[in-house]
Amino acid sequence: MSTLKPLQIDVVSDVVCPWCYIGKRRIENALALVPDVPVELNFRPFFLNPWVPREGISREEYLTKKFGSVEAYKGIAGRVVAAAGEEGLIYRPDLVQRQPNTTDCHRLIHWAEAAGKAPEMKQRLMELYFRDGGDLTDVNVLVQAAADVGLSADDVRRRLGTDEDVALISAQAQEAAEKGISGVPTYVFAQKYAVSGAQDPNLLARAIRQVSEEINAQAAE
Repeated sequence: MSTLKPLQIDVVSDVVCPWCYIGKRRIENALALVPDVPVELNFRPFFLNPWVPREGISREEYLTKKFGSVEAYKGIAGRVVAAAGEEGLIYRPDLVQRQPNTTDCHRLIHWAEAAGKAPEMKQRLMELYFRDGGDLTDVNVLVQAAADVGLSADDVRRRLGTDEDVALISAQAQEAAEKGISGVPTYVFAQKYAVSGAQDPNLLARAIRQVSEEINAQAAE
């Protein structure tokens, strides 16, 4: 029986951030490289586009506001699509029609966490958005996504109709911003070391091992 203290890793990211989609796969690949290190993986909210209203906006309006034009994004998108492909992920920017505010997505991930399903929930939402062009502003899409990972559709529909945990999600996202996190994904190890960007799994695996050894050495003193 391992008596090692689990290493807490907080992944601060957003559901509509393509590098977060890639970064989630990379941290999972990194964990597979260090199977002997006990880890507690948490997903924490970040708002990549806090200015997008709760009901969302058209993708065209979003790309124009953020990148100057739809065309301007195409060059950037090509790089990201290729990077996603290298991780076995599909990103189809041409399918995305609507840019959501991600408050409700983060609420779903938070609720899924109670059932130990946060990684599956996050993955499902990202696949819907990046791979399928799903409309994450549509409550029916969100309810179905929750049901897909084993949550109660009726329960989730009811909760989405309330303001439950809206303030909590906003506060957690605000806390990340106040800690100086501006680029995501950011991986926070043991609540004290932060690594920013969708880093190579080998680099992440080394960091995981190093910090785990450090916290366990301190615990043994």
